[in-house]
Amino acid sequence: MTVAAAMNAAVGEVEALAADALCWLLGSARETRGNGLAWADVPSAEETDPTLYSGTAGVIPVLLEARRHFGDDRYGDAALRAARSVSVAVDHWENNSLYFGLTGLALALRAVHDELGAPDAAATADRALDLVRARFDGMRWGDWFDLMGGNAGIGLGALAAGDPELAVLALEPYLRTAEQTPTGVHWEGETGRVSRFHHISHGTLGIVYGLACVGRATGRADLIELARAGAADVVARNEAGPAGFLVPHSDPQDHPELTARHSYGWCHGPSGDAHVFRLLRDALDDPAWQTLADRCWHTVTHSGLPRRLRPGFWDNNGRCCGTAGVLALACDRMAEQDDHPEFARLLVADLVARATRDTDGARWSNVEHRDAQSLLEPRTGWASGNAGIARELLRYVRMSRGADPTYVVAWPDQPVVNQAGAGKAKQAMSGGSSTRR
Repeated sequence: MTVAAAMNAAVGEVEALAADALCWLLGSARETRGNGLAWADVPSAEETDPTLYSGTAGVIPVLLEARRHFGDDRYGDAALRAARSVSVAVDHWENNSLYFGLTGLALALRAVHDELGAPDAAATADRALDLVRARFDGMRWGDWFDLMGGNAGIGLGALAAGDPELAVLALEPYLRTAEQTPTGVHWEGETGRVSRFHHISHGTLGIVYGLACVGRATGRADLIELARAGAADVVARNEAGPAGFLVPHSDPQDHPELTARHSYGWCHGPSGDAHVFRLLRDALDDPAWQTLADRCWHTVTHSGLPRRLRPGFWDNNGRCCGTAGVLALACDRMAEQDDHPEFARLLVADLVARATRDTDGARWSNVEHRDAQSLLEPRTGWASGNAGIARELLRYVRMSRGADPTYVVAWPDQPVVNQAGAGKAKQAMSGGSSTRR
């Protein structure tokens, strides 16, 4: 199907695609001991993966989303079975982080308890966080010191799972390790790495998000002020002029032979930056941050995505690096600011057009243009696969029908929709007018 044809797809057709994606996802599950379910990153992989980023913990939120959306208990049953395999992984999993480790496992298990009333899942989530706490060396949990693999993500995950003390423990080391720059501060993202990353996944803005979120929740003004300083460093690096917002991947450029100077998705681009600025808008009660979020959106919508303008420009459909992650921001803006749905429709149409559908269901293949076999095997998980894509499609369907824009499981690094905060910012920027677009 062409994108033009997909633009005319009815909401019901998009919902059917999401259901087909869930069908393929369930068909890719593997049975484990104790009547559990587990997923590998790709169906051909020998080992299953329990993590939030690419494995079973990241599948659980979309199963819970589907249960509520369709009113179908088979998705809840699958989530309970998935929780069993995640619980087994807790006692032997060595990584502690949000996206690759125990903190993410705890988050998924806590969600199963909250939605389905599973006390065993809650107890195992607590045990996972106890293990994380016990492994803290007084500064960090490993080489990475970012949101995805380090302290900032552990703090966000702990806060979301109901452990604010661990959250503060994780964020306080940033007070002692901040590196002064001419315009603010930044941090070493990985031990020994010369490059300083700037965005939400591995860089300064991910740390800023953790500092601001935990600081606001626990009344720690010092963490919030450090977040302001970190954001100031990134804002000063904008290369898009006064109308847009586009900051390089890293400085000095990390692996320039492999990595583009600028990206546009959630992980290293303005789609993720905008979420940080939305959070700062609310945490600092300052509408200027909404202006920056709007500038991020201007850059995203004028970049040419989701068209694949050149090899390597837009080769991913997923939540972390691709189209589904941009759709998440588009829907947030629709909910908060009454944004016109045209760009969200374009993103959904692209996902519809790029889906592979057959009797097994629907799935998506990303592209690695540097490989001779450039079309990659479809993935299952949150970051680059069906779980992350289906979750955003279901939310888009609900919003298109005027229903609740919130997720069943709120993601730790995506602000909950705040219509009042966005409206207040819009009113301040328009000189006091309360007129909505």
